[in-house]
Amino acid sequence: MENLIQTLAIWALPVIFAITLHEAAHGYVARYFGDPTAWQLGRVSLNPLRHIDPVGTILVPALILATSSLLAGGGILFGWAKPVPVDFGRLRNPKRDMLWVAAAGPGANMVMTLGWACLLKLATLMPESLFAVPMAEMGKAGIEINAALMLLNLLPIPPLDGGRIAVSLLPHRWAWKFAQLEPYGFVILLALLFTGILGDILGPLIFGFIHLILLIFGFQ
Repeated sequence: MENLIQTLAIWALPVIFAITLHEAAHGYVARYFGDPTAWQLGRVSLNPLRHIDPVGTILVPALILATSSLLAGGGILFGWAKPVPVDFGRLRNPKRDMLWVAAAGPGANMVMTLGWACLLKLATLMPESLFAVPMAEMGKAGIEINAALMLLNLLPIPPLDGGRIAVSLLPHRWAWKFAQLEPYGFVILLALLFTGILGDILGPLIFGFIHLILLIFGFQ
């Protein structure tokens, strides 16, 4: 139980910020390109309380962490926040600007990955203290959760960000047909998750990306 509490304490901030700032980034970029919907609703905010979904931001990640800890196993940690409302019809150029709005979330996760890597590097350079180990563990957690969320959301499955990026890039006729998959996207994602295919796809990508980040920051 003590180990579980420590694990949840270390992962809490990285998970909350990874999920909520991802959503805030969508709203900020949508406002830049002409849709103020999220801004008017107060969703373009760094305050996690405006984005937290009790199930997706807290319960699901906590259960994954608890299960992994209790079973001493692995798995892909993920979650979600309350989606930021975006009215693509209000964007100045809906098809083109959809790409930037969708890419903003994974882009925010990329920036946070680098930020947590900086914290991990700082922790390793500090003299031994009560703070160095928790800082290092939190840095590792931040890298892992942001890498997982970034790569998960870049999968080309509507309504994931990667699906909307694909809709933006495809020719109009193909884009319209591909967008028709959106109502079934969550079902497809769950099917991939429970069959293990999602882990087979994302696992090597996440491992490779984290390895690259660690190499960039001088970790062997």
